[in-house]
Amino acid sequence: MTTESRLQELESLRAAALAELDAAPDADVVEAWRVAYLGRSGKLTQALRSLSDMPIDDRKAVGAAANRIKQALEEGMEARRSALQSAVVGGLAADQIDITLPGRPVDLGRYHPNTIILRKILDIFVSMGFQVVEGPEVEWDRYNFNMLNIPQDHPARDMFDTFWVDWRDDKGDMPMLMRTHTSPMQARIMEQTEPPIRVVVPGKVFRYEATDATHESQFFQIEGLAVDKNVTFANLKHTLYEFARRMFGDTRKVRFRCDYFPFVEPGVDMSIDCFACDGRGDDDCRICRGAAWIEILGAGMVHPNVLRGVGYDPDVYTGFAFGMGLERIAMLKYGIDDIRLFYGNDLRFLKQF
Repeated sequence: MTTESRLQELESLRAAALAELDAAPDADVVEAWRVAYLGRSGKLTQALRSLSDMPIDDRKAVGAAANRIKQALEEGMEARRSALQSAVVGGLAADQIDITLPGRPVDLGRYHPNTIILRKILDIFVSMGFQVVEGPEVEWDRYNFNMLNIPQDHPARDMFDTFWVDWRDDKGDMPMLMRTHTSPMQARIMEQTEPPIRVVVPGKVFRYEATDATHESQFFQIEGLAVDKNVTFANLKHTLYEFARRMFGDTRKVRFRCDYFPFVEPGVDMSIDCFACDGRGDDDCRICRGAAWIEILGAGMVHPNVLRGVGYDPDVYTGFAFGMGLERIAMLKYGIDDIRLFYGNDLRFLKQF
């Protein structure tokens, strides 16, 4: 092969190598290119090794040209690496977060209206010396009815639409149910505790009934119980009046009227004057609807039979009990007209509180 053809071959090699290098998309391809052309077995390296077969004069000319091409390829390789590195850095700069921009807003959770009212009610009674306790939602018939002066044949059982649980004990005489009220905890607490007793019992209760704007098959109640020597109806009135004043406002008036509950005697319902129309009884009042009074809970003095059932002597100990629906208090407090809203999971409703 003549010197001229050798030089043309090297020039073709240079042109092909630089063209491939310009098309290299990343550093890995550039490294593969380096091995293919400048490595120990690379194309240019092989061309330089073949110079030993040429005459001395031709070897100088071809060798000088080969070294210039090698230098050009090495410079081109470094330039391509730098260009690729700059592109990577530029891309990172374009994708980086601008920490001076305001952050995206994060939705904060809110307490359910039941939780808000529950905490407020418990805070009120705890400040008056009551202790908060809880009980089972699946209850024995004995505690739910019998020990509350409601035996099997008592007509008051018709007041409770009940979910019965298909299970009995070994003797077969203690049916279970989803508790219909929180009052069973009265008997449970008195069985295990010596007076004095002051407790409030929040919890979910269950009634087998159709739902509408004022009825739900499950809802919350709060039971209250105080037992000691010389507890009177005056203590009951003062306790509930203080509760109503703190919950609905300092100027609230309270009305007690006789009512019937099997586990208290005497029994009363307690009403407050309407805080929306200041007790005027306006026909367009959204809370009392012209009645001027709002019933908020039932109460009374613990029935002597209930005291005897847990081993208390009713000639020594007396007590009072009360119970209220948590949702009813929330509905009155916030002017809510449908109890089903509490359990509908509608964020438009829940975000108001």
